[in-house]
Amino acid sequence: MADVMVMKEIEATAAHLGIDLDKLDLDSIRLPPGEDFGILSDDEDVYQGDNLELNTGFGNVIIVDNLPVVTREKFGKLETVVRKIYSQIGMIKEDGLWMPVEYEPESKSEKTLGYCFIEFNTPLEAELAKEKTNGYKLDKAHIFAVNMFDDFDRFMKVPDEWAPPEFKPYTPGENLQQWLTDEKARDQFVIRAGSDTEVLWNDARHLKPEPVYKRAFWTESFVQWSPLGTYLATVHRQGAAVWGGASTFNRLMRYAHPQVKLIDFSPGEKYLVTYSSHEPSNPRDANRVVINIFDVRTGKVMRDFKGSADDFAIGGTGGVTGVSWPVFRWAGGKEDKYFARIGKNIISVYETETFSLIDKKSLKVENVVDFSWSPTDPILALFVPELGDHPARVSLMQIPSKDELRQKNLFSVSDCKMYWQSNGDYLAVKVDRYTKTKKSTYTGFELFRIRERDIPIEVFELENKNDKIIAFAWEPKGHRFAVIHGDNPRPDISFYSMRSANNTEKVKKLITLKGKQANALFWSPTGRFIILAGLKGFNGQLEFYNVDELETMATAEHFMATDIEWDPTGRYVATAVTSVHEMENGFNIWSFNGKLLYRILKDHFFQYLWRPRPPSFLSPEKEEEIAKNLKKYSKKYEAEDQDVSMLLSEQDREKRKMLKDEWEKWVNEWKHLHEVEKLEREKLRDGEASDEEEEYEAKEVEVEEILDVSEEVLSFEE
Repeated sequence: MADVMVMKEIEATAAHLGIDLDKLDLDSIRLPPGEDFGILSDDEDVYQGDNLELNTGFGNVIIVDNLPVVTREKFGKLETVVRKIYSQIGMIKEDGLWMPVEYEPESKSEKTLGYCFIEFNTPLEAELAKEKTNGYKLDKAHIFAVNMFDDFDRFMKVPDEWAPPEFKPYTPGENLQQWLTDEKARDQFVIRAGSDTEVLWNDARHLKPEPVYKRAFWTESFVQWSPLGTYLATVHRQGAAVWGGASTFNRLMRYAHPQVKLIDFSPGEKYLVTYSSHEPSNPRDANRVVINIFDVRTGKVMRDFKGSADDFAIGGTGGVTGVSWPVFRWAGGKEDKYFARIGKNIISVYETETFSLIDKKSLKVENVVDFSWSPTDPILALFVPELGDHPARVSLMQIPSKDELRQKNLFSVSDCKMYWQSNGDYLAVKVDRYTKTKKSTYTGFELFRIRERDIPIEVFELENKNDKIIAFAWEPKGHRFAVIHGDNPRPDISFYSMRSANNTEKVKKLITLKGKQANALFWSPTGRFIILAGLKGFNGQLEFYNVDELETMATAEHFMATDIEWDPTGRYVATAVTSVHEMENGFNIWSFNGKLLYRILKDHFFQYLWRPRPPSFLSPEKEEEIAKNLKKYSKKYEAEDQDVSMLLSEQDREKRKMLKDEWEKWVNEWKHLHEVEKLEREKLRDGEASDEEEEYEAKEVEVEEILDVSEEVLSFEE
């Protein structure tokens, strides 16, 4: 709360001075040395440890060993060779290359000592130089051994005698899954608005959110839940941090990565990938990229990757400065065993036991442009476009064996996009093909049935194959999919099933909804229900649709809505208007069948994220049994709902009574004032005591009044 008060004081002072805080570059502000103006840093506890290793300030210096030992006459030639090698990697500072020499009395001459120091403009260039040239073969007798100066300094401080580590008693940690035991079975969500970040319960019974934790300036850019909801990640200039706890949010671990821009968790939450991009010393060069993979629990860097932005810009979409994000994509499942990235004509697949390439080599795939993992299995789907006489193809590959499970050749392909069903049961490949004239394209689908023998493939096209495909989405945990298609301002929406009545391997059409104001599909995470949404140009049109019954449950509108998020249980859905729009910022909470429960307005609204839930421990059979006997289990909750409803009714009655009492109080005050001013009114009416309008007679009196007199002077000429 103190943070909020301080921010209000800052905003008030800025307004008084006429300063627009939105246009102020906070990064450019530098405090005088040793001055903090009484503002304590959130990171000050980092510097309280006794065994702290401070940065020596030589992070941009490397030591190159195993250089040739030469005399003063050949010194210039050796320096030129070394400078040529390292100036290709980074900008060497003026006088930044120094080779120590010693005088030999026997030869009465100076000789180099076989090593040199090189100072670059930035630590990033120094690290890259170490990575690129350690082991560089100058000739048969001279192979470079390159180390960071800071590493050398730290190694020299290692004591000669080993000392046993200090024993620390075990202290059990907090239950990071405590929020899952909520007696009301509520879900949490996080929002960012202005400088504040808040975590709240969705208390739909009481038609309002319940606060859990609030903090000002909690993050410098965005927040992100881990995939199973255990951690909340924040991003800062110094790196990233994760938070969690039983009853509040404590910082659990920091991950040092200066100027971090993006983060990504592995599906099982074991690892955190961080990304940063740095401008090079030479403006003609590409940005330098640093990617670290951390162990989430220990904070240890398991593997780092460095290179130019061009090295990481192949394939995928999104990201920054031309780099596709996520650069590394994780195999499905909670094991977090494999991750991969795409390169030029290769896919590099790593395993997390050693964080090295499988079989110590990348998978060579000529002209590959995209790949995606099954959400549940270590299966890669690859797309290779046409090249010369070779057709385009989609391949399924098993990891780690690298065996090809299935392949499909495709002809006249313009573009291709892959969609996995959430259980990994099906893969849809949307293929845009050229017509014979090559002047236009049409779209079809290749549907892979992953669980069936030999993975059969079905070619599927819409009734009008020239229809433009606006959106495609699989039903989570189900067998159906939806397609928005058509060229009209109001497109059609069709639903299909991968199952047919006689179990033939053929897609079955369920229904087509004509002329809908929709351009996006949002399935409930449990399937069955879907929101047909009209965002952007359709101004937030919402249709809540039951696919089991093939009927519309409700239609609604959230004007200018930019985001739609189902809660992890499929009971509630949030629609939000973020700061993309200047007005109507905030969010609405709806029931699954389209009833508006409550609305919250927030200025400068940036983010709304439901807290994910881990998968249920119940078996599919147990879940099916609960669904069949739902009435028996629901009696307890129906009673609780009735109690809450009665409480809300009582609160509503009290509110109406309070409003009525306020009205009567206001009326009585005016009646009292009317009585107090009675004598004054009699004076104004020349002694008449009555206030009754009926006792007065209205008369019209005409009064003539001269307002102005003007004279006109006429002159006559003789």
